[in-house]
Amino acid sequence: MTRTSRQAPLRVDAERNRQQIVDAARAAFAERGLDVPMHEIARRAGVGVGTLYRRFPTRADLIAGAFEEKMRNYADGVEVALEDPDPWAGFCGYVERLCLMQSTDRGFGHVLTLTFPTAKTFEATRRRAYSGFKTLVARAKESGALRNDFVPEDLIMLLLANAAVLAETYETAPRMSARLIAYLLQAFAAPARGELPAPPTPNQTYRSLLRLAGETADG
Repeated sequence: MTRTSRQAPLRVDAERNRQQIVDAARAAFAERGLDVPMHEIARRAGVGVGTLYRRFPTRADLIAGAFEEKMRNYADGVEVALEDPDPWAGFCGYVERLCLMQSTDRGFGHVLTLTFPTAKTFEATRRRAYSGFKTLVARAKESGALRNDFVPEDLIMLLLANAAVLAETYETAPRMSARLIAYLLQAFAAPARGELPAPPTPNQTYRSLLRLAGETADG
């Protein structure tokens, strides 16, 4: 038996273990949020904690692996919205779909308000989504439907607010999130009624997301 043939089953086993861990993490995070203990995820996956950490050395690595597919869906959703001939309908529809993704998966709802610089593929997909959203914002402003002082970073503020509402009312008041989003979309519409305080800079927003991600990874 050659060295290659001896190694092949190990690679298959390693990939199977990885997929079991990803599936278990995805389900656990969706049910309970991102603070599920690592040993609980290993138990659900049917692997040892050591195996989990060999595949995913940190909680941030595991979170990125578990939500990689949903992050692609997030980015693809922007491209769908940009195809809408009505810029305002495309903008509102995208925001509503994004918030629905938050409401149906507690873990992903939190992931949308975090950033993971070491997860290169994951963050590249997020940047693709954000670039598309900036185009979506520009189109809606040019159409005269979106207030001129809206900035793309306001989406992060909206997601943070919605995540907080969902965390506090997840099962007891399921309509509260939808009502919040409807209120905010009305506030975003032109013509603007009054002036807004200056927004945080993109760098300040990014640093805030890094801080939140650090707290999650340490949890």
